[in-house]
Amino acid sequence: MGGYFDNNIVIDILKEIGNIGSGNAATALAKMLNKRIDMNVPKVNVLDISDVPALIGGPETLVTGVYFKIEGDLDGSIMFVLDINSSQTLVKLLTSGYQNNKDNEIDDFTKSVLQEIGNILSGSYISSLSSLTGLNIKISIPSIAIDMAGAILSVPAIQFGQISDKILIIETEFIEGSDNVKGFFFLVPDYDSYDILLKSLGVSDYEGK
Repeated sequence: MGGYFDNNIVIDILKEIGNIGSGNAATALAKMLNKRIDMNVPKVNVLDISDVPALIGGPETLVTGVYFKIEGDLDGSIMFVLDINSSQTLVKLLTSGYQNNKDNEIDDFTKSVLQEIGNILSGSYISSLSSLTGLNIKISIPSIAIDMAGAILSVPAIQFGQISDKILIIETEFIEGSDNVKGFFFLVPDYDSYDILLKSLGVSDYEGK
């Protein structure tokens, strides 16, 4: 069941959205931190859903997941996933050095900062998508979870499994001085919204191609 991702045109368009969204996210992060932020070229991949946890370090790797509902002309969800080291590095950059004293543990202050960072970065992705498609898309207040990658990623896997057995992942690495932060974005439209998304991008005759 390759579905939508059997069409190379669809993949190329979604990859371009990932590239533009990553660039806008880097700009938003630089403004937020008031620092120069460099960015490696985003890696935009289509993978089997079952292979996704391995990309982030394995199903038992502890990660932060910031989750949003999207609504408006599109319904669905977006998730931003970071490993614990990247989570703590982001907070340290934003708070001029604040660092939780316990490794592999996220305190309440760190959670609140990560929610705000996730809100800004995900908002920049959705803004890019809205500009490219002409669709009115809004995101909800973020919710955050700290758990093993296998558990965190079960949410987009279940939702996207209704559309395809593959999922598009945008892997983005931000760099500030000697610090680097690697994050993963998952955009998961509802079944009906996927048709709307593709048609808004000029892809109307894709199924079965």
